[in-house]
Amino acid sequence: MRARQAGAVAALSRALLSGSVLVGALLLPAGAAVADSPSPSASPSPSASPSPSPTGSSSDAGTLPGLAQTNSGTQQNGCQTGSGASSTRIPWAQTFLRADEVWSLTQGSGVTVAVVGSGVDDTAGVLAGRLTLGQRAYGTTTSGQDCVGHGTFVAGLIAAQRRPGVGFAGIAPQAQVLAVGVTDQTGITNADTLAAGIRTAADGGARVIDIAMPAQVGSPALSGAVQYAQGKGALVVAPAALDSGGGGNQAAAYPAAYPGVLSVSDLGPIGTAPQGSSSALGQSGQSGVRVDLMAPGDSVMSTGPAGTGYFTASGPSFAAAFVSGSAALTLGYRPNLTAIQLAHRLEATAYHPGTMLPDPRFGYGTVDPVAAVTAFVPGETGAAASPRPAPPGTPMTMPAVVRVVSGRGQALMVGGIAFAVVVVVAAVGVILPRGRRRGWRPGRYVGPTGQA
Repeated sequence: MRARQAGAVAALSRALLSGSVLVGALLLPAGAAVADSPSPSASPSPSASPSPSPTGSSSDAGTLPGLAQTNSGTQQNGCQTGSGASSTRIPWAQTFLRADEVWSLTQGSGVTVAVVGSGVDDTAGVLAGRLTLGQRAYGTTTSGQDCVGHGTFVAGLIAAQRRPGVGFAGIAPQAQVLAVGVTDQTGITNADTLAAGIRTAADGGARVIDIAMPAQVGSPALSGAVQYAQGKGALVVAPAALDSGGGGNQAAAYPAAYPGVLSVSDLGPIGTAPQGSSSALGQSGQSGVRVDLMAPGDSVMSTGPAGTGYFTASGPSFAAAFVSGSAALTLGYRPNLTAIQLAHRLEATAYHPGTMLPDPRFGYGTVDPVAAVTAFVPGETGAAASPRPAPPGTPMTMPAVVRVVSGRGQALMVGGIAFAVVVVVAAVGVILPRGRRRGWRPGRYVGPTGQA
């Protein structure tokens, strides 16, 4: 009997010790394990869909064919062929940004994003019913032909639809895409041709104009086209430099260098800027590169031309696509925002680098589509949420309620738990010796003084 009782007490002591250790572990900040991999938002990750596999790593990119901003080989070998590579995994960039957390509020429906680049070939069907072909500013083909594949890749990052069993989807999977071709068959353009494309995009009603292929030098025509688009209420988003990498992107690109254009640089899978990226050039202060925002752009995955398979690519132009998609999501929920307000909201809600803003290397930080849609921005007027009504028969889903505990409240909670653990341990320290002395028999009742 004593052995059983002593064993029970020992088990209780071990349980209390384990509980105190568990409490300590639960109180550790979760970010401590990933401190070197900054997350764009402090909100918890959503539950994973049962169909797609968990997020892919940068190693997944090695199994996919590569795609570049330009391709001089098309002159000899013809246009980019389709990819036969498939993947059910959720790409790292989509997991990093977690735009799906606000898809119950907005998917960019009703917002037109112009992709000004090599064209958009939707053979994969991921833009079905949402792709409009604008007038091509160069050559005799249509904007639906994409010999290089770059514009198609960018359009997929912005607005590829969600499909069952597939982890990849665009940031704003219900946004409209206006394709405007401005390059030759190798992907090269110039400032005046790009200017004509921007005007076409603005006249086509685009609220967001994504510059997939920038120019190496500016021109009065290009500067004027940017002002024209801004006058029509469009936000122009452009890569801070060319995608050439390896020392090729050594100077500012246009129109990102112009005032009012949102200039974007790229991040790699570990949350830092790749070596030789435009953000690193911005830190040097010698290249003239201005960075406003950062976004994933290294080893990202998307669709391509002439097939249904996936490609991988790296560069600031793909980071700009994620910012354009975030802008479309935000406008889908807050359609009354002006272009200036939209740019300010994207910058104000970014995951800031913790330095004086704007930082010469990271600008205002990493774009955060969840915060851009949902956060309160002080001083913002006329930008109340006005979500577009869901189609008839669409079940309404509300976002999960996240309880935010203040620093003071968290401190009180931690202190209370610690105090409770101390009280329990102290009680065990008193009861345990007395129980052993009595042989674990009930104590003898002693009545009040004076009773028989």
